[in-house]
Amino acid sequence: VQLVESGGGLVQPGGSLRLSCVASRFTFFSSYDMSWYRQAPGKERELVAFITSVGGSTNYADSVKGRFTISRDNAKNTVYLQMNSLKPEDTAVYYCYAKMRSKVYWGQGTQVTVSS
Repeated sequence: VQLVESGGGLVQPGGSLRLSCVASRFTFFSSYDMSWYRQAPGKERELVAFITSVGGSTNYADSVKGRFTISRDNAKNTVYLQMNSLKPEDTAVYYCYAKMRSKVYWGQGTQVTVSS
């Protein structure tokens, strides 16, 4: 059972990236609440976006509202983070997180660097 992120990279300010997180060998993926966190150098890990297992309700950090969109495809065991209008302060390692009752899993992270 593992979460595998992809889609990170170097992008100029104002650009876009889409991160993907595949939940490998998960059963009942649709029952997991899924989140994206990020951690910048010297800072604590922070919640960026969250999507519920039932209904697909979403919530975002104030710093990314209106720019980032979280979504999921339960048929593909995948959660996405579409990031638009990227800013240098969005530079961080982005982590996928899955939670169902007492079961929690983290991905290994993918680096996003926003720089000109």
